[in-house]
Amino acid sequence: MGIIKYYDFKDSEAFIFDGFIINQVKEGAVIETQHNVLLNNCIKKHFSGKNMVYISNRAKSYAVDPLIYPKAEKIPNLVAIAMIPKTQLMRKNAEYERAFFDKPYEIFDDLSGALDWAHSLLEKL
Repeated sequence: MGIIKYYDFKDSEAFIFDGFIINQVKEGAVIETQHNVLLNNCIKKHFSGKNMVYISNRAKSYAVDPLIYPKAEKIPNLVAIAMIPKTQLMRKNAEYERAFFDKPYEIFDDLSGALDWAHSLLEKL
């Protein structure tokens, strides 16, 4: 499971692996529509024609416009989202955001659980 590519964007860091992206948003960032543009560009470049999972490692405090989720679910090969919140408040926010995304969306306590779920999901497709 070696890293394929690393991106240091203005508001986040993205780690591209075979089958998934691990994204870590920077402290204080506000995630809005532009994030979907970056996400879509990464998916087109690295996952063209292949299913993939977006894993959000929520290690820092930041804000998310939940209206990005209906737009993100239109990305055809984005099959699921996994969230790894660091705090209870982050977990509550992730639970709220789940209502805006109609594809598989799970919340995990650690990266290991998210990776196991992502691999299992991709194997079934």
